[in-house]
Amino acid sequence: MSESKPLIVITGASQGIGAAIAAVFAREHRCCLALLARNRENLEKVAAACRQSGADAHVFPFDATDPNSVNSKAGLVLGELGTPDVLINNVGRFSGVPFLETTTEQFDESIAANLRSVFLVSKAFLPSMVREGRGHVFNMSSIAGLNPYPGGTAYCSAKFGVTGLSKVMRREMMKHGIRVTTVYPGATFSPSWEGSGVSEDVMMPAADVAQVFFDAWRLGRGSVIEDLVLRPMGGDPM
Repeated sequence: MSESKPLIVITGASQGIGAAIAAVFAREHRCCLALLARNRENLEKVAAACRQSGADAHVFPFDATDPNSVNSKAGLVLGELGTPDVLINNVGRFSGVPFLETTTEQFDESIAANLRSVFLVSKAFLPSMVREGRGHVFNMSSIAGLNPYPGGTAYCSAKFGVTGLSKVMRREMMKHGIRVTTVYPGATFSPSWEGSGVSEDVMMPAADVAQVFFDAWRLGRGSVIEDLVLRPMGGDPM
């Protein structure tokens, strides 16, 4: 993409933090957006809002846990729009179940949604970014990827995995001119918290979390923010 229209690829862009990230980039830079998630209807709504802010927005429904789906849609993005300037791995799913009650299926589902997705999407896009010798990758971890808590067996395991994977990616991608930033939000108001019983008042707004992605990207290419930790002012309600 040209300097005036950088390509921003965002997974999990149909709602919550992903939709907020798309809105920030559309408003602040009027870029080209590739929006990926399962729900086409929600993606179209996000894309329409981003176009009103002056961005070019394109939707690519996919399943981030399925290699065939990821490779197919990544191929479309690369073929139609080019190499990403920014890749934001935001797909994830919150779950809270005590260790003795966590089933193998629940554990595997959390690993797939929160960790496997980062691996698959990055594997699909990074070779093109390496060839270009530039780019910025953001991996969405969580406070749960730094500090374990009771009831977080599957989720904490997956997010700690994202933390480790991101550190390896950063070391390997540095020589290719690609920055890797890991983001660790605390409780953020989004659809994933529906039914949790936690009040919106004690959580961060998604827009605040989204803004840091844009601000970190706007640093000069000679610098990288490796880790971004965000927490509600009153502490996490966990």
